Parts: sequence; structure tokens; C-alpha cells
Amino acid sequence: VLMFSLYSASDDVIELTQSNFNREVIQSDSLWLVEFYAPWCGHCRNLAPDWKKAATALKGIVKVGAVDADQHKSLGGQYGVRGFPTIKIFGANKNKPEEYQGGRSSQAIVDGAMNALRNLVKERLSGRSGGSDYKQSGGGGGSSGGNKKDVVELTDDNFDKLVLDSDDVWLVEFFAPWCGHCKNLEPEWAAAATAVKEQTKGKVRLGAVDATVHQGVSSRYGIRGFPTIKIFRKGEEPEDYQGGRTRGDIIEKALDLFSDNAPPPELLEILSEDVLKKTCEDSQLCIIAVLPHILDTGAAGRNSYLDVMMKMAEKYKKKMWGWLWTEAGAQMELESSLGIGGFGYPAMAAINTRKMKFALLRGSFSETGIHEFLRELSVGRGSTATLGGGVMPKLHTVEPWDGKDGQLPVEEDYDLSDVELDDFKDEL
Repeated sequence: VLMFSLYSASDDVIELTQSNFNREVIQSDSLWLVEFYAPWCGHCRNLAPDWKKAATALKGIVKVGAVDADQHKSLGGQYGVRGFPTIKIFGANKNKPEEYQGGRSSQAIVDGAMNALRNLVKERLSGRSGGSDYKQSGGGGGSSGGNKKDVVELTDDNFDKLVLDSDDVWLVEFFAPWCGHCKNLEPEWAAAATAVKEQTKGKVRLGAVDATVHQGVSSRYGIRGFPTIKIFRKGEEPEDYQGGRTRGDIIEKALDLFSDNAPPPELLEILSEDVLKKTCEDSQLCIIAVLPHILDTGAAGRNSYLDVMMKMAEKYKKKMWGWLWTEAGAQMELESSLGIGGFGYPAMAAINTRKMKFALLRGSFSETGIHEFLRELSVGRGSTATLGGGVMPKLHTVEPWDGKDGQLPVEEDYDLSDVELDDFKDEL
């Protein structure tokens, strides 16, 4: 399906993208109102006519833009967009936009814009803001949206310890203080460093080396021009960064490196409602396997099923899905709400808990079968059904599998007779 945009060239809303955002908004002296939307979102569709009306009314006074954040995910991510539509006001400090909290009618939007405009002009009059901070190499006092302190200063002395011995992924900029392109990159690099630190929980780091001072490291990597950006991953040769130089480009690359480097998700046994809740609510999809009873497969059989799942979790780790398993009969309500119950194990279902929809694996429980199933799902194909009655089933708290073969339940009387025999032997 071709994604349709809510706005077109014929209206006064300026379509913003990954490639023009920096030029249009960040480097501009104008006040901007920017809507982050997704084409499939109903509230966004309802807002569109009012947003266009407001754009026309504010033409030449305040710029009104829109970002399809479904398409430009890292742009949304960079500004902490969690839901749609989100409206932000880019004022005096373009790197610290404010959240627009007003009403959604064209009148309310125009009022909000005019208030923001009045504040911006007052600030300029009192000399507090010299137009766009961006042009003063990141503005005063770390106001550059990123924080310079999130860019790690690397030197001949600390480079090996911090970068080469680290398990984290590093993007390192080699710069020279006199170089113009380096100065332009500086606020982008700082903003990206802050966003990447937050979004990867510090697993991808951005550093900078002043190559005019630290010539040891720079000559080791054959740095010839500035700025040069290299990617360092543990145990691998450094590679050149080939991407764009805006914060959006840098963040996007960093997040890709993060997901390549991320450990595969944990595969958890459903021992309680909490396990299912926590795993499934944090993920877009939850993959749940119902494995045969331990007496039917033994430990070796069960482990071979779990291995197949682990391989698939590794293969699809970039999706950040949740991976769970349970034993046949342990969570009967869950099985029946998925229409599995009672036969045909191992079985597998993928659940979207937000939409209360699920899909069942129809092919074989093997790498090929599961891969086929997940690939269909990830491109939005495959038939789905609503989870039993549209509510989460009741889950039981159960003991974890001990990793051993199952034991048939032992009848009490045997134990007694064994004990008596032993006693009897001792007496003999």
C-alpha cells in the first residue's frame, strides 16, 4: 500500500522530512509550529483540516509544518514523540521546542501561535535571544539541544581504554578547531550524542578527538581530512561513517548499530501474569510458544524447540518483540483464548496486546516455518483474529521448569514400602 500523506503541495502546510528539517526549521529565524503525525492515525486525520486552515491564516507570519513521523521515525524519536498527533513549537531556542498544549481547532492553534510569537519578540527585544542559537556554534551554555557533555572527549591517553576496550559501539569524530565543516557539525553531533545516549541506554557512544592535538590516534587511523567520522565496534576493524551530517542521520545510524549489536531478547517461561504483562506490554508483538508436556519430549526434545525459538529471537531482534513459552496444560485459559488447547503441540501464536489481536503459526514449528510466519506478520500479511472475548485470559502462577526430564508422579505407598524394606535390611 502506498502511504498517503495528509498534506499536499496545494495547501500551506510545509511538509518536513528527515532531509529538510534541519535546513527549514533548526537553522531558521522564524517561529515554527510542527505537527508530528502518522497517516493511519484517526485524530491526525481529524486535525488536518484545522491545521491547514491555521497554516493559511498564519502564512508569512508563523511557519506551520508537518512531519510524517511514521516514515521519519528517527525525527520523531529525536523529539521524544510518543503518540500522534504531537504538536511542538520551535521558538527562540530551536533545540528546545515546547510542547503545544492548546485546543485542536484552527482558532486555538492560531491563538497559541500568536502567544508564542509575542513571547519570542519580547525576548529578542530584551536582548535575551540573538535570533537562532544555532549559528553561534551551539549557542551559550550548552543550549544546543544536545549537551556537549554527552560527547566524550577522547585523547591519545584515554582512547584505547574508553573505545577499544569497551563493549559499547562508538562513533568518533576526528576534528580540527579551525575547520568550518567541523563547526557546523558540532551542534548536530552534540544533539545526536544526547538522543543516542538516552535511546540506547548508553550502549552507543559519541566521541570527539581534536586531531591537531592528539596526533597519535589520528595518524594510527590515517585521518587526512576533517571532520572524519569512524565507527568502532569491539573486535572489528573501524569503518568509515558514510551517512549524512544532520542529527537525524547520525541518530538513525547509531540506532541501527545499536540494534545490530543488541543482545537477542530473553526467552522467558510464562510463570505468572506479571511475566506476560511486562513482556507483551513493552513490545509491539509477543511471540508465545506452547510446547508439549515434558513427559512427551523429555529435556532434550524441549531444549531443541527452545533452541529454534532462540535462533528466531536473534534473527528478529531488531523488531524488539517479546518471546515467551509455556508448557501444554499449564496455562489452559491462555491456550483456549488462542484457540490452541488440547492438541497439536508445539504451537505458536503472535499477540498484539494493544489491539487484542493474534495470529497462529500454521506451518511447521521449525526455523523455516517460523521464519515464514514472522516474515508475513512483519509485512502486515497473515490472518489475525481477536483474542478470546477481547480480554487477556487468566494466567496461573506456576513453578519454573527445572531443566530436567519429567518424572511420572510417584504413588505414596511405594515410598513407604521402600522405607520399610530398608529398615528391614538394616536389621538383618
